[in-house]
Amino acid sequence: MTAAVTVLSVALAAAGRADNTAGNSMQAQIDHGKSTYASKCSHCHGPNLINSGTITPDLRAIPDDKTRFVSTVKNGKNNKMPPWGDILSDDEIGNLWAFVSSRRKP
Repeated sequence: MTAAVTVLSVALAAAGRADNTAGNSMQAQIDHGKSTYASKCSHCHGPNLINSGTITPDLRAIPDDKTRFVSTVKNGKNNKMPPWGDILSDDEIGNLWAFVSSRRKP
């Protein structure tokens, strides 16, 4: 019985560390995305994902569609948003998605 409790305790502790690692990894992506957003995107989209002075969309209200987001960032949109695919890496774009999606309105 004691051996079973020990094995279960070790398994639960390992699972908790894995959850914490995943949480830390996601937070790191959000932090990197926030930095990239500040340096590359905020001048048009605003520091808080909205810029009422331009025709850019409120990024807090974008659809929960990572594929569409990545495609728009890489390829640009309607001659209004330039393509960033040659400037930002896939990881940087993924981090931007993590940041923007973390700030979405419910």
